[in-house]
Amino acid sequence: TNCLTMTWRLFKNLSEEQQRYEKQLIFEHPVFVKLCQQLLRDARRMTRGDLVFSLHAVVHLGVPQNTLLVQTLVRVCQEKLNQLDNRCISVLATTLAGMEKDKNVSALQAGLQLLVEQRASSIRDIFILQNLMKCLGKDAPVFLKKKLEMAVLREIDGLTFPNALRMFLALAAMNYCSLPILNACSKKIQENVHDAPFRQLILILEACHTLQYRNVKLLSALADYVNSTAYLWDKRQIILFLSACETLGFQPRELLDIFTEKVTEDPEFLNLKNLLIVLRVYSRLNYVPRVQKHLFFETLHSCLNKCLPQISSTELLKAVYSLGILGYLPRHALDVLLQKDSKDELRLSDEFKEQNSVMLRCVKTCMELDSPSFTKPAFVLTENLSSLVSLNLRKAQEALIELLGGENMFRQNVRLPYKYHIDFEIRMDSVRKKVLPVAATDDHPDSCVQRLAFLFAPMSAFCLGTTHPQGKLAMKKRHLNKLGYHVILIQNKKFQEMTNEDAVEFLKGKIYSEDAFSFPEATVQDNN
Repeated sequence: TNCLTMTWRLFKNLSEEQQRYEKQLIFEHPVFVKLCQQLLRDARRMTRGDLVFSLHAVVHLGVPQNTLLVQTLVRVCQEKLNQLDNRCISVLATTLAGMEKDKNVSALQAGLQLLVEQRASSIRDIFILQNLMKCLGKDAPVFLKKKLEMAVLREIDGLTFPNALRMFLALAAMNYCSLPILNACSKKIQENVHDAPFRQLILILEACHTLQYRNVKLLSALADYVNSTAYLWDKRQIILFLSACETLGFQPRELLDIFTEKVTEDPEFLNLKNLLIVLRVYSRLNYVPRVQKHLFFETLHSCLNKCLPQISSTELLKAVYSLGILGYLPRHALDVLLQKDSKDELRLSDEFKEQNSVMLRCVKTCMELDSPSFTKPAFVLTENLSSLVSLNLRKAQEALIELLGGENMFRQNVRLPYKYHIDFEIRMDSVRKKVLPVAATDDHPDSCVQRLAFLFAPMSAFCLGTTHPQGKLAMKKRHLNKLGYHVILIQNKKFQEMTNEDAVEFLKGKIYSEDAFSFPEATVQDNN
């Protein structure tokens, strides 16, 4: 056992290429064959520790799972399962996690799961607990996950930084969001973030995404650390970090500004893959740099033009769509895209036809509404979709009725040109002092009335922890401004949490506030 274990320890530290070469030498060595034969003969006489460590070593050295040696060790482990101590259980769980399912392995896994269930409350070693969580994985029954959670919480006060990192990832592997454990781990990680290697930072962000854990303080601490040490990281590492933030809807503003400078100073690293990631990140997070914005977008446009000979139709559509969301129209790339559209290459060349169709429609809308030549129409054709509102808008409807005095003072479920939809529309006089009945203003040109559009959006439509709208919602707001609407964005979840009286006062403030009538420019210049 000692010989096999030491061989594995030396072997695992080699590079992949070295491992292939050494593995061949090990398997061809006559002493290794004798060692395996002796292990096969003595399996049933071995101590529990020697047994599980031997199985762990031979499996990880690459001895085929269907060999008599591996299958014998698995069966003997099954026979001696109740004799294993907690450390042996942990090692066995690690071994089984790396094996393919077969009859003997499945039987041993089932027995191991029952044993962990019985002993979970008595395990005091947090390292063993987190290893069991990681190895049992997402397929473990919920009651077992709960037992392991309670065992961890009993030992949480002794949590170290390395254990906090591993525990975070173990919960992700088990796909179990335990807020008390995650919060404790987050606090420890924030205190020691400077000790975390870059790969661990990415794994933490990925775990947050898997667990749908949105801790703004944790994410801000990670972003601040990468921001303060940005000079140490390769540009591709920063792209990887920003991409992981984007999947969480988290906007690290300072880091995005620093990365903008790196792009404008040296854009050569932006190959097609990196360019598409950068465009996706900036567009979804609705981030226009505070300085060098024109240079930044021109640089991205130039990189996109260089990629045109090798870019696929779908990738080109995604790139132009991302820039369109930010209010930037890349002329040359647009021409190429429209040529492909005229040949039906965009709809027929990809399995995501519906998604491509939506993106293409959005691009064409941007071409029209974001064009410098577009002027606000005197009338906007609208249509009421239904007099009924969805359940999650019922509270808003009732608040507006109480505030304005009746349903005739507003419209609901309004459909606009370009397939846009608004939840509620209110019309006010030109001096913005009085709300007007809808019917009385139908024949008046828009110059005589002020139109308010209420959009009740989910929290996921905003950057995490802020009221800053993400790309699609920001683009919709920009386009509604172009059509003559003053847009009021409301986070529906927070609105639903208000009392009825507070909801009425909140809407009153939004309707009569001067901020409701500011017209932000619908261009790259002031998009943010």
